[in-house]
Amino acid sequence: MTTTFTDRILAALHRFNAAHPWDHNARYHPWLLRRLPRRFGTALDVGCGSGELARLLGRRAREVHGIDADAEIVARARELTGGTAAVGYSVADASRHLPAGPYDVITCVAVLHHLPFPETLTRLRGRLAPGGTLVVVGCARASGPADHALGLVALALNPLLGWVKNRGRPASLPPVSMTARTREPEETFAEISGAARRLLPGARLRRRLFWRYTLVWRAPAEPSER
Repeated sequence: MTTTFTDRILAALHRFNAAHPWDHNARYHPWLLRRLPRRFGTALDVGCGSGELARLLGRRAREVHGIDADAEIVARARELTGGTAAVGYSVADASRHLPAGPYDVITCVAVLHHLPFPETLTRLRGRLAPGGTLVVVGCARASGPADHALGLVALALNPLLGWVKNRGRPASLPPVSMTARTREPEETFAEISGAARRLLPGARLRRRLFWRYTLVWRAPAEPSER
């Protein structure tokens, strides 16, 4: 099979990015925290990975519960968190079970594409306390001009940010947060947006750089029948 010039460029970018890894999800943590109250009671971080976001939430919350289906990454999260009383972790498959709650804050970062989307959103909605906030940073399958335009921008910026974050030196190991299992998304942003707006009236969704989208929804102050 003939290798084209584009193929060679993409292969070179892949090698460079692999040598200069950086956590695309952590880039959105500051944005996510700005969508939350300065202080709140309880938080659930679904797909907590190695616990970076759960520990940040623990600075504001009375209690944080992080769950992940990967027992190895949960064990790593516990090691990294140490004895922080506000943050705890458990192994749980969010497609089958979520802790009872209710929670004032629920966060999901790069995890919903691992799960059945409508069913999981319905479960998350049911776990939110009245007036609570759900914040999602998700992954969607590229489809259409808007996605491809953002993808080209991200393709150009990704190696530059990798070089800056690694101070120009190849990394011996990727960040711990990048060792969790990954999966390619199947739903497009249009499909995700349609399902989210049906299940979460008033939800705010936006396409984002680095192959991500965001969703913010606040539950009604008083529960209503659905």
